Amino acid sequence: MDPRAIADVPADLPRLESRKLATSKRDYGRVIVVGGSSGMAGAPALAAMAALRSGAGLVELLVPESVVVIAAGFDPCVMTRGLSAECDGTFAAAAGDAIRARCEAADAVAVGPGIGRSLAVAEIVRDLWHALPQPAVFDADALHALARLDRCELARHAGPRVLTPHAGEMLRLLGIDPADDRSRDRPWLEERAAEMAHAIGAVVALKGPATLVADAARRAHNESGNPGMATAGTGDVFTGVVVALLAQGLAPFAAARLAAWVHGRAGDLAAADLGEISMTARDLLARLSGAWRAATAPRSA
Repeated sequence: MDPRAIADVPADLPRLESRKLATSKRDYGRVIVVGGSSGMAGAPALAAMAALRSGAGLVELLVPESVVVIAAGFDPCVMTRGLSAECDGTFAAAAGDAIRARCEAADAVAVGPGIGRSLAVAEIVRDLWHALPQPAVFDADALHALARLDRCELARHAGPRVLTPHAGEMLRLLGIDPADDRSRDRPWLEERAAEMAHAIGAVVALKGPATLVADAARRAHNESGNPGMATAGTGDVFTGVVVALLAQGLAPFAAARLAAWVHGRAGDLAAADLGEISMTARDLLARLSGAWRAATAPRSA
């Protein structure tokens, strides 16, 4: 990718406030990431590390105790706690109360990266959707659990919600087989995503080319990113960026829109350095700082 092809910052892109001199980590939000299972410890870790790289003051990772040592090894800046697990390496039903208790101290919560699809996990996800008063992002296998709920149930949530499905996950939320040919009909999917956002009172960020961010009244297409980002783990990074912005006080639509641009810009920087074929989600993490420098630079009038 030609570095000169990297797009300018949109004039109307939401912004974070500048940091004050007299400040501490507690001024920038406490994030909790709930996820992980056997073989999937990296997914919630990517989200947690992206949240730190996106300005969150404190990030705590809640994972099944069977993978806590692995999850804790990715980044010493992330606080990690292992909770009761089933023999298959997913959260046990008994972990639900502990997750709720830990989330009480959070400013924003991310649910789903690598969390698995057991019955106990589905119940934990549904409980968090209905009961958490904090802003929360639901992604990955959490969307699989939410797909079991009808729209009336999805509309009953206790706090601001952001859903971040890719095309297949969007179809599942609609009650359609993710392998259906409509996964390639982008205009149709975007209409359905916007309709769902309106119906359930949430923000839907439909990932893909020109990611759509929609709520009950607005729609915006993202202008950054490239096909090299179609690789495992980049969605987890996106989740981490969104939840960090929610924890810092951005409204859900603004948080999702700014996160989409920053995430895509990090991907564009990675592609400029490495090419689209060789880039991985870790390369996006390493370039979030460059993306944030662009997003926070002074803009011309």
